[in-house]
Amino acid sequence: MKREKKNESVIPIDNSSEVEEVTLKKIGEKIRKLRKEAGYKNYENFAFDNDLNRVQYGKMESGINFTIKSLLKILRVHGMKLNEFFRDIDV
Repeated sequence: MKREKKNESVIPIDNSSEVEEVTLKKIGEKIRKLRKEAGYKNYENFAFDNDLNRVQYGKMESGINFTIKSLLKILRVHGMKLNEFFRDIDV
């Protein structure tokens, strides 16, 4: 990580947008894994059966930005809490 000096203090500079993108991909992969473990071969059927917006759910599995509210709804379907979901996702 690069550091930049400003007014005698050190400010860390990182590639936060890249980190966010990688993290969203990991979250999407975990959502996809949960769906497959629930016995669904494709996301459309899972979304339909669980009253989720099909397009939005597909984007979530792809790691495209989404709301916490949407994630909470999916976790409720799987009977999972946030801390349990994020336990093995390195952020």
